[in-house]
Amino acid sequence: MSKILIANRGEIAVRVIRTARDMGYRTVAVYSEADADALHVHEADEAVPIGPAPVGESYLAADKLIEACRLSGADAVHPGYGFLSENADFARACADAGVTFIGPPAEAIELMGSKRLSKLAMIKADVPCIPGYQDSDQSDERLAAEGARIGYPLMAKASAGGGGRGMRLVRKSEDLMDSIRTARSEAQSAFGSGELILERAVLNPRHIEIQVFADAHGNVVHLGERDCSIQRRHQKVVEEAPSPFVSPGMREAMGKAAVNAARACNYLGAGTVEFLADADGSFYFLEMNTRLQVEHPVTELITGQDLVEWQLRVAAGEPLPLRQEDISLNGWAMEVRLYAEDPRNGFMPQTGPVLVWDLPKGPGLRIDHGLRKGHAVSPNYDPMLSKIIAHGTTREEARRKLVRAVEDTVLLGVNNNKAFLAKTLRHEVFARGEATTAFLADHFEGDATVTAAAPDLRVLTLAATLIHARSGRQSAHAPELLSWRNTASTPWHYRLEAEGKTYDLSLIVDPHRTHMRCTAQAGDNETIIDLISIDATHCVYLADGVRRRLRFAVDGNTVYLDGPFGNIAFRNLTHQPTAGADAGGSGRVVASMDGAILAVSVAIGDRVAKGQTVAVLEAMKMEHQLQADTAGTVTEVFVSAGAQVKIRQMLITISPDDAEEGR
Repeated sequence: MSKILIANRGEIAVRVIRTARDMGYRTVAVYSEADADALHVHEADEAVPIGPAPVGESYLAADKLIEACRLSGADAVHPGYGFLSENADFARACADAGVTFIGPPAEAIELMGSKRLSKLAMIKADVPCIPGYQDSDQSDERLAAEGARIGYPLMAKASAGGGGRGMRLVRKSEDLMDSIRTARSEAQSAFGSGELILERAVLNPRHIEIQVFADAHGNVVHLGERDCSIQRRHQKVVEEAPSPFVSPGMREAMGKAAVNAARACNYLGAGTVEFLADADGSFYFLEMNTRLQVEHPVTELITGQDLVEWQLRVAAGEPLPLRQEDISLNGWAMEVRLYAEDPRNGFMPQTGPVLVWDLPKGPGLRIDHGLRKGHAVSPNYDPMLSKIIAHGTTREEARRKLVRAVEDTVLLGVNNNKAFLAKTLRHEVFARGEATTAFLADHFEGDATVTAAAPDLRVLTLAATLIHARSGRQSAHAPELLSWRNTASTPWHYRLEAEGKTYDLSLIVDPHRTHMRCTAQAGDNETIIDLISIDATHCVYLADGVRRRLRFAVDGNTVYLDGPFGNIAFRNLTHQPTAGADAGGSGRVVASMDGAILAVSVAIGDRVAKGQTVAVLEAMKMEHQLQADTAGTVTEVFVSAGAQVKIRQMLITISPDDAEEGR
C-alpha cells in the first residue's frame, strides 16, 4: 500500500489526506465538475475528474472510482463516510481490481447493513437488544400479531438504510397498518427494500455509541463512548465524549458488548456500535456503522489517538497500536456540525458563494472542513460544511470553549446554523448534561431561533449603515468621509429585503462627529449606530452604549451580516421600482438556492392563487416547492423542467390582481 485514493469529498477527504500524507503515503483526490476547485483537490498530490455534479454520475459511480485508481496507480481506497463507504459491492469491486479497501470485509458490511440480520446476529452474540420482531415473514397479519405481542408504543423501522427514513413511531394498534404501509413505501424508495422490523419504543433515550477497532491478528478493542443524543430528524447535532450519563461500570459493560458485536461479524478496521440507553441505565443494540463516523474527532481528542492512522495501519496488515488496557480517556471533547441551512426557515438547505471563511484559533480547538474562500456551496451534496470541536479538562471547560468557537466562526455568503448551535450549547439542560433524544423537541419547538423572525431595528440599521458607508466610501480608514450630505437632517431612504420580507427605514447621517453616526427611523421606532471603523469585511460600531465588532460581506447589491443574531442577508431594493401599495407580493418567483427545476406547473396566461406551487426545485437531495407570493396572472416564464438555476435567478413573473385592475 503506497498510494491512497480518497473516494469522497469535503472535510472528510481533507482530513484523510492530511493523515495519509503525514504517514508518507501519496494521495489521490477525485472530484466532480462542481468540485474542480475544492479544497480536497488542492490538498491531494494528484486528482482525477470523475464526472458531472450529480452523485450518481460521480461519487456514487463505483466503476469511475476503480478507473481513477487505475489511471493514478492508487493501490488503496479510503471511502470516508457516506457515499460508498458502506457499500459491500464497492468493497468487492476494489478487491477484484487488486485495490485495498480501507474498511471492513464486504460480508461484515452486508450483515450490519441489515437491521434484521444484524439484530439476529447480536442476539446470538449476547449483545443486549430491544425486544421486538426481526424475522423474515413480512405479511401484514404477522406484523399485526407481533405488534400486539410487543405492545405499544413501538417503532416500525426499515431493515436497510438509516437517517430516519422508513421509520415510524406507532403509539396505538389502530395506527400500525398505516405506519407499516408508509414505512415500507419510504424504505423501498430510499433503499430498494421494503423489509421492516418492529421494536418496543424506548422513549426519550440517550443515544450512546462505542468506537471499536479490530485488526487481522484477532485483536479487538473499544475506545470509549460518545453521546450523540441531541438530534434533529434523526440527524446528530451535538456529539461529546465521554457521555455525562455513562458510569465507569456502564462503560465497561457497553464496551464489552461492542467488542462482542465486532467479533460476531469478523470485523476489521474502524466501526461504531450504537446503543439506546434507558433512564435506568439499560442499553440496547441499535445498529453498527461499518465505517469511520462523522464524530470521530471527539474520540481522538480524549484518547490522543489518530483513528485514520489506525485505519491505515490495520489496512496495511499491522496489529492495533494499543491494547485495551493501554487506552485511557483524558478530559472532555464536544463537536457540533456547521450546516448550510436556515434555522429560521425550517432548516431549509442553503447554497451560495463562500465570501468570508474565518476560523477561531486557540488551545483545545479543532476545525475539520473542506471550504475555500471563493468556492461555492453546491446544491448537489450534503449541507454539512464543517465540524467545530473543542477539548477541555472538564465538560464545562469544553462546552465553554465550544460556545465561543462557534460564535467566532465566520461564514458569509451562505446562510448557516451557527446561532442555533450556540444557543443549543448554552441551554441549561445541555449544560447540566441531561439532554436526551427529545431535547430539541422539548426545548426548541417554536423558539424564535428556529422559526422565521423579523430582524430588529438595530440589525436593519447596521445593514443600512454598511450599505450607505460602502456606497460612497473614499478611504478605507476614514469613515468621516463616507457619502455624507451637508445637512444632517436630510434623511436617506432605504428599502431592504431579508428572507422574503421588505423593510423601509430612513437613515439620518450626522457629519459633525468624530465618527459616522446614523440614526434610523422605522415608524415610531428609532435607533442610533456610531460607525467607528470599517474595512472590506470588518467594522466596529457603538450601539446602546456598547462597542462591538461585526463581520460582513458585500456581493453585488446584497450585504451579509454575521453576529449574535445569526447570518442574515439583506438585498438593497432602494433603487428598484416599488410595487403598488396594496400589492400582495412582489410577483417575482425566484430560485431559493442553486439547483435543478423538476417541474413548472404554470404557463403564461394562467391564473394563480397566493401560496400556489408554481415550480419544484431539487437541491441538496431535497425537493422545494416554489410558491406564488401574490394572486394574479402569469405574464412571463423564464425556465423549464430540467434547467439548472442559480440562487435568486428569476423564474416566473406574476402580475398581481390589483396591478391588473389599475391598468
